Amino acid sequence: MTIAITGATGQLGRLVVEQLLARGVDPFTIVAGGRNEDVLARLAGQGVRSARVDYSDASTLDAALAGVEKVLLISGNETGKRSVQHKAVIDAARRVGASLVYTSAPKATTTSLVLAPEHKATEGLLEGSGLTYTVLRNNWYTENYDDAIRQAASTGSILTGTGDGRIASAPRREFAEAAAAVLLSDEYAGEILELGGDEPWTFDELAATVAAVTGTPVTVDNLPTDAYVAALTAAGVDDGTARFVATLDADIADGALAGSDGTLARIIGRPTTPLEQYVAELLGR
Repeated sequence: MTIAITGATGQLGRLVVEQLLARGVDPFTIVAGGRNEDVLARLAGQGVRSARVDYSDASTLDAALAGVEKVLLISGNETGKRSVQHKAVIDAARRVGASLVYTSAPKATTTSLVLAPEHKATEGLLEGSGLTYTVLRNNWYTENYDDAIRQAASTGSILTGTGDGRIASAPRREFAEAAAAVLLSDEYAGEILELGGDEPWTFDELAATVAAVTGTPVTVDNLPTDAYVAALTAAGVDDGTARFVATLDADIADGALAGSDGTLARIIGRPTTPLEQYVAELLGR
């Protein structure tokens, strides 16, 4: 079986390739597609077949997916363009008769999460595509909060707008493990899998965890949306980005990332990494 990974030069894609190789997959049966030529060269050095893939250029997709039986479509990172770009990959997969696995957003079709509409649109395209497909609704990567954790450790404070909202995060490598497992099995065909960490946490709990790991107090400055935007812009963040971040945190406060049903742990065969372990490893404690 030949498997293509789109976005293979990104952080998640590279980890999925590593996980496939760790499971004994023949490197020549993996097609790593992406735009970063340096990373493609490194992957090729591992025996993986590399291909330049640009979601906006159908010819690169057809070339990369020729003879492929399964495709992992890692969602694009260009807001406002994702659904069009994803459609190009879905169309290319249909032309070669490949099945497809897609990385979506938590509860993409029902949530108010600011990032969800393009994922909802893509899931709709998959539903009407005639393809055999699986949807991985990945919750947040704990790595998204590396800077906040380091800031808390160095300054003793964290700024957020998440309120009491919980975040069912897990390390990126565990989502990559799940993707690899799904790609190598027919068990999950047709399923929509909500993937998240076993122990959803709040920013108060994050602060307490950093304090426990470092031995120094950490406070949380939890601001309402408008005040959070003002604080971010005062810190030099441009207005558009500040409003996006604040809206995202408001969604978290409303519970958009709180869900966790143990599916990720079931697929990878062990509990997800606890927050305290992750923080200790990140801070070298």
